[in-house]
Order: sequence, then structure tokens, then C-alpha cells
Amino acid sequence: MNETNIKADFLAFGAHSDDVEIGMGGSLAKWLNEGRSAIICDLTKAELSSNGTPENRLIEADHAAEILGIQKRLNLNLGDRCIITNQDSIEKVVRVIREVKPQVIFSPYYKDRHPDHENTAKLIIEAVFSAGIRKYDTGQDPHKAIHYHYMINGIHKPDFVVDISNWQEQKTRALSAYKSQFTPENGISTPLTDGYIDAVLARDKIFGKEVEVSAAEGFKSDKPLLLNKDITGVR
Repeated sequence: MNETNIKADFLAFGAHSDDVEIGMGGSLAKWLNEGRSAIICDLTKAELSSNGTPENRLIEADHAAEILGIQKRLNLNLGDRCIITNQDSIEKVVRVIREVKPQVIFSPYYKDRHPDHENTAKLIIEAVFSAGIRKYDTGQDPHKAIHYHYMINGIHKPDFVVDISNWQEQKTRALSAYKSQFTPENGISTPLTDGYIDAVLARDKIFGKEVEVSAAEGFKSDKPLLLNKDITGVR
């Protein structure tokens, strides 16, 4: 990683640029508006996507991050459909975690139709654990963080939700930055081109209705949640 002195409250990992925006774009917009900081780290350049090019996708990703107010966006370039959990990939992710020193880490939920999303979840789980081990040597200090999962495809019962009623419009604009994926002019038909953004927003409304707000994003936790503690871990 070529970046130095990058610190943030939140560190969100995605297999491809647009994953984080789909699952938790509204939550990030909300938290950033409250004065917190966030970094997104994409694991690949999505070079096997049916529409668009890796170069254009990077431009779209930066635009989406700017819309949300993201502090910085990183890319580990592990290779699309090449996300595996081995020592090399674990170390690369650990280095990012220890550099950013987030209080909360997010990754995709490990039950998803796309293998890259599931493999990203597995890799981040391993890396979060290794990042906290003192003798796992990367030349950096160990770092422990809370770890939650956001949802990309499908609807799963969340362990908690975040009210994004005031931030869904900003999330929509961030998703719309990915024109090559969701609204390509000369692209081919994919699951992303057939009203996908509308489906994501509908899921937000379903989760919102469950807690009597207009829209909410759902998250999964591998550990029990302590009710009298701020679930974001940031005071």
C-alpha cells in the first residue's frame, strides 16, 4: 500500500467498486455527516464486469466516493474472480487495517449469490483476526476492530439496522455514479441493468418499515451486540 498516514473511524471493504455503496452507502453518508471519517478499500478493479472498463470503473468509484464524502478510496487489485484466502492476500488486507486503524470494519455478508462477495467476507474475517495478533509481523502495530457485514444481494434478517431516511437520496446519487453498471447506454443486459438500484432502495424501505422509519440499511454481526454500547464503536 502506497498510502501513508491514513486513519479513519470506519474501513469498508468490497470485492468491487459499488459493493460498499449498495450495502451501506446511506450509513456512511449519515456517519460522515456526523463528523466521522471513512475509507473504502476495493479488492479488485472489477476487470471482468460485463459492461464498462476497469479505467472507467475507477473514475466512477472516485465520483461515488466524493458524493458520499469518503476520505479516501483504496484498491488492492487482487484480480477479479481471484479473491482467495491465502497468506499473501491476508497480509495485504492486514497491512491496510493496521495502517488505517479503524474502530469498525465492514465487509460483505458471506451469504451472497456472487462468489467474490462471499470470498471477500471470508478473507476479511481472517485478516481482521490476524491484524490483532501481536506476532503476526508486518512491521506495524497490531490492531483490533469491531467487524460487521453489510448486504449486497438478497434480503437477510439483519442483526441491526441504521436509519438512512435522510440519506437515501445521497446513496442513490452515489449508486447512479456507476453509469457503466446500472444504466449503460450501449452495454449488454445484466442483473445490474434491470432496475437493480430500485431493488436496493426497495430493500432499504423494507428494513425501514420494520423499525418504523422511511429507509434503513441492514447489517449482520458475528458476535452478540451489547445494547448499552454504540454499535459503531465510535464515541
